[in-house]
Amino acid sequence: MVKKGLLYAESHEWIKVEGNVAFIGISDHAQDSLGSIVFVDLPQVGNTINKGNVFGAVESVKAASDLYLPISGKVVEVNSALEDAPELLNEDAYENWIVKIEIKDQTELNDLLTDEAYEKTL
Repeated sequence: MVKKGLLYAESHEWIKVEGNVAFIGISDHAQDSLGSIVFVDLPQVGNTINKGNVFGAVESVKAASDLYLPISGKVVEVNSALEDAPELLNEDAYENWIVKIEIKDQTELNDLLTDEAYEKTL
């Protein structure tokens, strides 16, 4: 399932923009491919991360996968609930964001995929 109204990276992260803040998580396809998620490595609040760089990782019983930031920005909040309950990403990948960032450059959003374009890559 691809949630409508979000933007997507080819590396299977989704992004929901609210003003100058972006919520970022992994797609339903990504969580399904990984299987049962057992650990989420979260970045430090305050870190500035450039577009395309690793901001964390998700580990499952099958594999570990790096998470890539779809746009540049500063980490303003992490979803700390995932530290104790990483399986929340399996339960609902779109409700359970991983990181919230302050967007550095709104024009980078133009490089992301619409929900329709992302669905065609699957």
